[in-house]
Amino acid sequence: MKLQVFHRTHYAYATPVRDSANEVRLQPSDYDGQNRLSFILKVLPIARLTHYLDFQRNCVHLFDVSSPHSELTIEATSIVRTRDPAILADDATPAPFATLPAATLTERCYDFLQPSRYVASSPEAWRLALDLSAGQTDVWQVALILMRYIFREFVYQPAATHVHTTMEESLRLRRGVCQDFAHVMIGLCRALKIPARYVSGYLYNGPADQLKGAQATHAWVEVFIPGIGWRGLDPTNNQQVNRHHVKIAHGRDYADVSPIRGTYHGTGQRTLTVDVLVTCLDDETDTLPPAAPSQSQTQTATS
Repeated sequence: MKLQVFHRTHYAYATPVRDSANEVRLQPSDYDGQNRLSFILKVLPIARLTHYLDFQRNCVHLFDVSSPHSELTIEATSIVRTRDPAILADDATPAPFATLPAATLTERCYDFLQPSRYVASSPEAWRLALDLSAGQTDVWQVALILMRYIFREFVYQPAATHVHTTMEESLRLRRGVCQDFAHVMIGLCRALKIPARYVSGYLYNGPADQLKGAQATHAWVEVFIPGIGWRGLDPTNNQQVNRHHVKIAHGRDYADVSPIRGTYHGTGQRTLTVDVLVTCLDDETDTLPPAAPSQSQTQTATS
């Protein structure tokens, strides 16, 4: 599937600010299930862009705007080719729990077993994970049980939480959005010593689909299955990750992969507007320009 993602972030400040330094994670990844065909990043006021690969090999763009400015706009336009990964059957048992200890000693798993900024070790998560996994002997089956539990027992409710809500708070509230569901699943997996990492990206909602979290930034989880590797699971929609998902970056939790992070000198009174549009280009021309986004998320910040 050929997908185009248009992402616009706009800051409007009550009074001019200066010395704005920013890092941006908006460029789609290249991996087995996805090929990046193009990526264009625009910043207004005009700024010089540089980039590097972070510790997890996510692409990070950097820019500074030192002169006074009342607005800042960041626009990213991406085109990717996605495909369905080899789907593991719901009744598959490819990885007995006995194989986990050896797998978790590898360098690529270590970071995703440790507590992180938004996913701390929690007695409540540990007890719940043990209850849900009772009698199970396969890592994949347990991962599916955890995903289904979150989908069934948690309410998808925008504005019930905020971007800094922790796993423990989400577990208590039993409501939130994709970021919260991903953090809860990661916490439950890590309680059972299953390596789990946070994935940021987007979700295409086709004409016949009823997916939650589409036409906005989206988040899901990748779990490490011994002998198989990392497998994507989307607890918000109770499904394995497929060609409708566009991956941007992965990390220990949201703190590692936030789309835009920065500092500046000036007023704390600002308005943030984020517009996202994901469209399918399979039956359209490759040069189709991004259409005007149909949905906006507006937030007024005071600090």
